[in-house]
Amino acid sequence: MNDTFRDELNRELERLRAAGTYKHFHTIASPQAAEVRMDGRDGVLVLSSNNYLGLANHPAVVKAGIEALQTYGAGTASVRFICGKFAIHQELENEIAAFVGTEAALSFVSCWTATEGLFPTIADENTLILSDELNHACIIDACRLASKAKRAIFRHADMADLRAKLGEHATYRRKIVVTDGVFSMEGDIAPLPDLVELCRRHDAILVVDDSHGTGVMGQTGRGIAEHYGLLGEIDILTGTLGKALGGAAGGYVAGSRALIEYLEQKARTQLFSNALPATVAGSALEALRQLKAHPEWVTRLHENTAWFRAALRKAGFNPLEGESAIVPVIIGETAEAIRISESLLQHGIFVTGFGFPVVPEGKARIRFQVSAAHEREHLERAVEALVKVRG
Repeated sequence: MNDTFRDELNRELERLRAAGTYKHFHTIASPQAAEVRMDGRDGVLVLSSNNYLGLANHPAVVKAGIEALQTYGAGTASVRFICGKFAIHQELENEIAAFVGTEAALSFVSCWTATEGLFPTIADENTLILSDELNHACIIDACRLASKAKRAIFRHADMADLRAKLGEHATYRRKIVVTDGVFSMEGDIAPLPDLVELCRRHDAILVVDDSHGTGVMGQTGRGIAEHYGLLGEIDILTGTLGKALGGAAGGYVAGSRALIEYLEQKARTQLFSNALPATVAGSALEALRQLKAHPEWVTRLHENTAWFRAALRKAGFNPLEGESAIVPVIIGETAEAIRISESLLQHGIFVTGFGFPVVPEGKARIRFQVSAAHEREHLERAVEALVKVRG
């Protein structure tokens, strides 16, 4: 062990502790649900999870994962072009494509690897990539990996700035505009109709990451495109299976059949990484089928979120405006956001405080995430606890 390196790391960790920004990781000893057993304590209410539809421990979803494990075994043993793909991968990808309104889809072990597989593969030296300034870290890193391309950032959801940058760089052969569908730290949604119109006018490719929109937005949970009546109108969609769709792991790229075939041939994170474990594919496939069979869960999620936002305002808080299931309450300083989240846990409410560098300095927040699995008394408990710890 290099003692100098170890000592440097320990000093950095001490600085985090002294600043009150050190992150503590709690241990859950039960399935992910509205209430869990955490750090030896029963009945802890979870309002910090991407389990938007309560599917993470749905009996049919769990059973499907077990059956896929028994049918296909624990692992894929190698990458697809060496060992092949399982039939359940193809079933899942067909289901994803049909659900989000594209010709085809390709699954990856995470949305992070899906995104990092996409951008370096389709962006060369004649490509311009324009990325919303509040896009998720996986998009930021994926754009950085597309090192041959010209990369620029446009102001958050600012169509005038995007229009100007598209005009400024009009000579590029390929132009790509990328945005989150639902922005994970703000809870707001992309102005999709304006983005579609701008991209068509400038012959640009629109990429939307709908990780926090799938299962949440739209009447039947098909995401941000359904919310705006634009199913089938987005060039490329990326998303995750690790949030509303069962919450295990996995991600995907969905688009034209030509795009998916090209990624199969060229995307490094697909060529040099094992396929999604069959048990995860089985659970995600069943989660999609459950969602299609139960659109009332999406309605319940929308109702829960609207009630919770209204209750927070009534209690004197000002949650950021939005239509998603992400409800951030701005606190200000990182240490204070962490203090409040820790105090809430003492009241049996698990919700995470976010600060710099995840969000800008001075805009630390408590990010509540509502689920269809929450009962009204769960949400009432959360508001009451927040009032008590506000100080």
